[in-house]
Amino acid sequence: WRCHELWCRLKTRFCFKMSVWNPLRLRDLAGMNLLKDEASAITALEYLPTELFPPLFMEAFYGSHRETLKAMVQAWPFVRLPLGGLMGGLMQMSHVGTLQAMLDGLDVLLAQKVRPRRCNLRVLDFRNTSQDFWSMWSGEKAHNSSSSLITPLNEDRSRTEHPLSPLEVFIELYLNERIMSGPFLTYLMSWIEERKGLVHLCCKKLSIISMPMENIMTVLAQVQLDCIQELEVNCTWQLSTLATFAALLGQMSNVQKLYVSPIHVSALEEQEQEHVVQFTSQFLRLQHLRDLHLESPSFLEGCLDQMLRCLMRPLENLAITNCLLTESDVTHLSQCPSISQLKGLDLSGITLTNFSPDVLQGLLEKVASTLQELDLELCGITDSQLEAILPALSHCSELTSFSVRGNLLSLAIVQKVLGCTTGLPGLCQEFYPPPRESFSSQGTLLPGRLAQVRAELYESLRALGRPRTIWISYSPCPHCGDDTVNHAERIVYS
Repeated sequence: WRCHELWCRLKTRFCFKMSVWNPLRLRDLAGMNLLKDEASAITALEYLPTELFPPLFMEAFYGSHRETLKAMVQAWPFVRLPLGGLMGGLMQMSHVGTLQAMLDGLDVLLAQKVRPRRCNLRVLDFRNTSQDFWSMWSGEKAHNSSSSLITPLNEDRSRTEHPLSPLEVFIELYLNERIMSGPFLTYLMSWIEERKGLVHLCCKKLSIISMPMENIMTVLAQVQLDCIQELEVNCTWQLSTLATFAALLGQMSNVQKLYVSPIHVSALEEQEQEHVVQFTSQFLRLQHLRDLHLESPSFLEGCLDQMLRCLMRPLENLAITNCLLTESDVTHLSQCPSISQLKGLDLSGITLTNFSPDVLQGLLEKVASTLQELDLELCGITDSQLEAILPALSHCSELTSFSVRGNLLSLAIVQKVLGCTTGLPGLCQEFYPPPRESFSSQGTLLPGRLAQVRAELYESLRALGRPRTIWISYSPCPHCGDDTVNHAERIVYS
């Protein structure tokens, strides 16, 4: 009644001025007036129109009206409450008190056997992905009642007698000591831990960066592991530590993207071979895996086939970088059914110098029909090896990016590559090393010779007749000597 009365009063007071000036929207004015008296605002929630909830919630959130926030989460009419779009990050200490107020309100809900009439809340979302929800309801974007912004995240779940048990809390976790010790996450994780069975912690993106395994196990014990879709492990681990983590990895059955950073191995003794099996066997459980990136997996040398046999579905992207592989490993890779639909292949930093050209040719032929990105940087590829794969490379009709920088190649072979790829319409990113002719006999890159080589490459592009941009990438820089980054010069023919 109070809300309706206030709305009518505001409408009468301000409508006649609409042609003279541009006032605040009536619902904004109603929200501000309601919050002047929190007790009245809380009482009005039972009758507040649904469209007023988001703007009133924003006013209460930014104005730190904690009692109103506590009451609003108990009457929230939508399935999802996207707090991450308001907080803009979990590191802000200023939100801790606000978080406490809202969680206190949720405690009241979780203790009730019967859900309040208006409350549809099932998902508390701390991911910073929901600004559109608040923009839409605040009037910055046009309202569309069928928008996915207001539909349930899990529409296939039947409504139960007590839909708030369990409540789903969505968050993106970055596990390192500094972030996890912050007051916001400390309070949130403690609250979730004390309400096991009533709250499910769901994390679609998980990054583990330099954190002790004991602490990782403690945090992940609270997470619904089958919710994880993207996993990054960037820790300096021994192989035995990776084997310990493998048991958790196997429970992440819905992982689609997996990145694992360097793992230290001195020598693969019998016990360490068991650790390799413990890790690779978990891929049997990852039936949705499509992107796999292994950086410096030296433990796979000579036994890559163990992992390849455990891949359960075709991959879209595969990166195995900065390690030693045997020729047999690459042969097994070329024969693996799971690479038949690859869009991205990255073998940067794998020494291929002494491999048979037939092995590389067979690998490229296997992926030629789907491959879009090919990285063979710093592989020690020779002219003869690169020339051997040119027929297969010319059949990569979907190729958009190709890089062989960091290899010592002649001007003649770079020109041959340009000729064989000129018929690939989608190829728009090409990275080559300075040809061998750009260096002195002592291996020093000479700017004068590089300029001459650039001119010859430009003429080759002109002769081919297709507008094109290529990059000549080198390190260290011949002008300043800086070798901390890859310097690149562009050659454009248009």
